[in-house]
Amino acid sequence: MSRNKQRTAAATDAVAATAPTTPAAPASLSYVTPTEFVELPSRGKFYSTDHPLHGKEVIEMRYMTAKDEDILTSPALLKNGVAIDRLIENLIVDKSISANSLLIGDKNAVTLAARISGYGEQYEVNVTCPACGSNTDHTFDLSQIPHNHGIQPDDDTENVSLTPEGTFIATLPRTKFTAEFRLLNGEDETYIEQAASKLRKLNLPESSSTTLLKQLVVSINGVNTPSEIANFIDNMPAQDARFLRACVQLVTPNVEMTQNFECSSCGTTTEMAVPFTSEFFWPN
Repeated sequence: MSRNKQRTAAATDAVAATAPTTPAAPASLSYVTPTEFVELPSRGKFYSTDHPLHGKEVIEMRYMTAKDEDILTSPALLKNGVAIDRLIENLIVDKSISANSLLIGDKNAVTLAARISGYGEQYEVNVTCPACGSNTDHTFDLSQIPHNHGIQPDDDTENVSLTPEGTFIATLPRTKFTAEFRLLNGEDETYIEQAASKLRKLNLPESSSTTLLKQLVVSINGVNTPSEIANFIDNMPAQDARFLRACVQLVTPNVEMTQNFECSSCGTTTEMAVPFTSEFFWPN
């Protein structure tokens, strides 16, 4: 190599060594909220054929995000009592499914899954011991809540039977009338709560038991006229009404919100319903 070429190469190397380097572009933040499949207590067996969950054993949900949490603190949604429903609809991946169309047991399972995804499995709440009456903080493990799938097509029970349409038939013990009824859903629950609220404002006694039956009963002895059904329910023997409510509870798929509680004061262990308080979605 000639001396001129050597000097040129050296100069080029020196410039390259002292030239400022272009900083690398910062990596972009890319995060996709994970989803999970939540088991439905109903296993999709009691929805009409045109419902998106008909025959589906699970439902896909997103994990709760900080933006979803804003729903739980919205004064307008809280005042109207729709915050939980709006949260559920935000988290369900299939937007054709409304919270009100969910069977009540499935809605409870979805609500439970939303709470776990947002705040974890441990639920600390102040409870009262049923044995000694002392108050204590207790932590429930929400991951250990089992499902009750209700009556299934192949179950054998003498009190109530399942029809091909997903309704149920029971023979009332006093009148011997045949009552056909369906399962409670979110829309029914909202209606019953609103009806009870109106009665409270008027200082009238609540009638949630008869309102529930009027919502769920499809027919009595084959008669499906709403006014006739309502009149029968208002005047049916108390024994029949109690039996019918027990049948509804028997066949309803749901989450079993009970766990063992050991009192730190008296040492008594009892089965206790997991309380649904403000700490459930608004933990301290």
